[in-house]
Order: sequence, then structure tokens, then C-alpha cells
Amino acid sequence: MNVLHGHKVFIPDVLVAPEDLEEIPGPDGLGVDACGVALVAEVVSPGHDDRTRDLVRKRRAYARAGIPVYVIVDGHDGRGPVTVLSSPVPGEAVCTTGIRVAYGTDAAVPEGAAKGFVITEAVTGP
Repeated sequence: MNVLHGHKVFIPDVLVAPEDLEEIPGPDGLGVDACGVALVAEVVSPGHDDRTRDLVRKRRAYARAGIPVYVIVDGHDGRGPVTVLSSPVPGEAVCTTGIRVAYGTDAAVPEGAAKGFVITEAVTGP
């Protein structure tokens, strides 16, 4: 599903949005407007360009779009961290709250529609 913000289009690996996506339509039916997306998640790919896209560019873009929670699952970092970012400041394209834990350590979503969802080894694998 495409997430649209201004003239930018992003395709997250997972998103949480209203069940009826017609509540948050994007222009010309090309996806959904970022203003209605409650959470996005990315599973980081191993290539340098892919890592830069997921860890830097999308991190800034999702914060700029005001998406409340961004979850990053990175199996290509030595510790296999899960990062949960929240409290975006759109004008600065940053999130002010975040946790980063190694696989096997619970990471709970702190706010929004997925509040309380816990990312455990059941999600990240052993």
C-alpha cells in the first residue's frame, strides 16, 4: 500500500490504518494519505542503499509526515535490533521518543492505534 505525503510516495512493509481506507484516500486513488496512518514498520534489507533508505530517508519522511509510530526491524545489524520511534516533530523531521532493543528483548509500541503491541521473538525469530 502506498503512503502519500505531499509529492512523496512510500511503500512500508507494514502499516496500521483505518479498516476503511476510503476514510484516508490519497489523491487520484494512488494510496492513502499519511495523516491517517497510525504506524508504519520496515524490515531493513541488507544492501547499503536499502539500509540508507529505511534507516535515514524513511525515518525522516515518516516523522515529517507526522506518522505517530515507526518500527524498524533490522536483522542485518549485529545485534538484530528492533527500534520503535514515536512522538514525531514534522517540522524537524525527527521523532523525540524512541527505544532500541536487541532481538529477544520485548519492544512495546508506546502510543497510537497499536499501543501495547509487543514485538517479541515471535515476531523477530530466535
